[in-house]
Amino acid sequence: MSILTTKNNEKIAFFDSGIGGLTVFSEFKKLLPNENCIYFGDIKHLPYGNKSKEQLLKYSRSIFNFFQSKNVKAVVVACNTSSAATYSILKDSYNFKIYPILQESAKVIAKMDINTIGVFATQATINSNAYETELLKTNPNLKVYSHSCPEWVNIVESASQNKQHSIDIIKNDLDSLLKYKPDKIILGCTHYPYLINILSKFADRNIFIDPAKYFVHEIKSDLEKLNLICDNKDTGIDEFYVNASVDSFKTNSKMFYNTKNVELINI
Repeated sequence: MSILTTKNNEKIAFFDSGIGGLTVFSEFKKLLPNENCIYFGDIKHLPYGNKSKEQLLKYSRSIFNFFQSKNVKAVVVACNTSSAATYSILKDSYNFKIYPILQESAKVIAKMDINTIGVFATQATINSNAYETELLKTNPNLKVYSHSCPEWVNIVESASQNKQHSIDIIKNDLDSLLKYKPDKIILGCTHYPYLINILSKFADRNIFIDPAKYFVHEIKSDLEKLNLICDNKDTGIDEFYVNASVDSFKTNSKMFYNTKNVELINI
């Protein structure tokens, strides 16, 4: 695989099962506002957390092929579940650089001065054991406790986080992890950071880690090494694509990113 430096002004693509990946996209645009970007929300197959590895591979290949048709210079897998299930298989199959959120953020988080860490993630991510594997590569002495949150993605996508039933679900999941007394807790799904205000009612806000904040700096550093930073002087041009529920995406995406003047393309 070769990445040509002449591609530096081509777009960077992001994808997730829905709006959650916008947490990564938003952090990235704060850091590199001049980059031209594409965002794809695979709402048709939401949620990813209960899908098989074979299904996730099928979705990722389809999305990567779409991005390849757009001649992108890099793809950001802004989904922990996809990172866990598909990255190692697909990483050398395309002529663009692929950045997986789970692997990239885990190596940074594992270097923190902590002994015990908790991980909230989807069932598919938990089943893959990917977070524990990646964290222990960097810090073999770290104690890792994981807990799946099967209802959190739907809570965010339906914007029902302030309903009592949802709050009870979130608190019960949090209590299940807090019993291990973790120094930090990774919000291991890009939807989860939106629930930080609810979570922080029951635990110190500083205990929670949003991997996106570390991930985007790793992307920037690598793009610089590869001479792939865009040399635009103006704010980059962004394109947003979804494959279902355009109106819902438009409404709920405001939680993560200002899409007021963005055209959503349904494909």
